[in-house]
Amino acid sequence: MSRLIDWFFRNRETGEITIAQMPNPALWIALLGSLIGWVWHPQGPTGDKLDCLVKASLVVWAVDELVRGVNPWRRCLGAAVLIYEIATLV
Repeated sequence: MSRLIDWFFRNRETGEITIAQMPNPALWIALLGSLIGWVWHPQGPTGDKLDCLVKASLVVWAVDELVRGVNPWRRCLGAAVLIYEIATLV
């Protein structure tokens, strides 16, 4: 079991266990947009544009993790967020 956990969480670049990382620009945009939406509660077209910005940046982040994730955990995380964003698109 420990070999499976090691394989799943081991960073392929540094050899360290990696569960979370410093956010990349796409995730920073999603976090900032979410914070603005939470504090400001914009309505109408402004709120719609902010929601689109947050969703689009999460999709970009998810695809980046899916393609360039440093371990299987990060790739699975990217896949889960991408599936969720696609499922809630409508």
